[in-house]
Amino acid sequence: MLKSDGFRDQRSIILPKQVIKECNDHPVIGNLYVTDIGVYPCAKEHFRKREEGCEQYILIYCTSGKGWIKFNKKKVIVNENEFFILPPNISHTYGADSKSPWSIYWLHFSGSKADYFNDIAGKVIKITISKIARVEDRAILFEEIFQNLEMGYSIENLEYSNLSLWHFLASFKFISQFRHLRKIQTRDPVENSILFMKNNLRINLTLEMISAQGGLSSSHFSTLFRSRTGRSPIDYFINLKIQHACHILDTTKMRIKEVSQYLSYDDPYYFSRIFSKIMGISPIAYRKLEKG
Repeated sequence: MLKSDGFRDQRSIILPKQVIKECNDHPVIGNLYVTDIGVYPCAKEHFRKREEGCEQYILIYCTSGKGWIKFNKKKVIVNENEFFILPPNISHTYGADSKSPWSIYWLHFSGSKADYFNDIAGKVIKITISKIARVEDRAILFEEIFQNLEMGYSIENLEYSNLSLWHFLASFKFISQFRHLRKIQTRDPVENSILFMKNNLRINLTLEMISAQGGLSSSHFSTLFRSRTGRSPIDYFINLKIQHACHILDTTKMRIKEVSQYLSYDDPYYFSRIFSKIMGISPIAYRKLEKG
């Protein structure tokens, strides 16, 4: 049983350094891509301080409550239905209001074209609520990005998520022009196998067990899976395990050994090596990172 920590129902994904490099080197999504993303509901005592700033832009979208942001020697209040984009490499501090803590969608983004959104950075912007405000549609678009990244870092997922990022950020830059996004879902052997992986992260799945979900031979399935995702099925499964390990480290006080056992790694040192290889830092160092 997982013991809760942090903010109730919080969700976040911190992309591994190697995946960020893949995004940066990509001919298309290198223009604009997510590096960190999350949702913090009723984030009581949420506080972040970065003396040197952050290498990426940071979007904070407040959906209820309120919080504050300090940068360039000034302090601003961010209320419900307001957002703020912090420019990169600027010393800043921000946190939730003590009496009415904010609920926020947040993400860090970078890329060669990230400066395109600099004109809406550094100031609080209000989204006026009306029948055509489409607050739910914006939330759905955020979920499009989050859930695809949550399904792992296949080339398809990275491309779709980061191309969707343009639309999501455009909904803030061009509020009056924001239009409906139709959510499309497909089901195929690869997607079904990934859902199977996600539902069995505590088991050491074999290639045969995974390929059976699509009714294909292991060799045929492996070829299809790699062509779609750019990774082998087992490598993909391990990445999903480590992504879930990050979530556990973010939201519980479980020891590294307990996280290792929870995900069916009998040897915690082996688990730490796998984690460090994928995330670029150790589980202990990851837990100490300030996110959001």
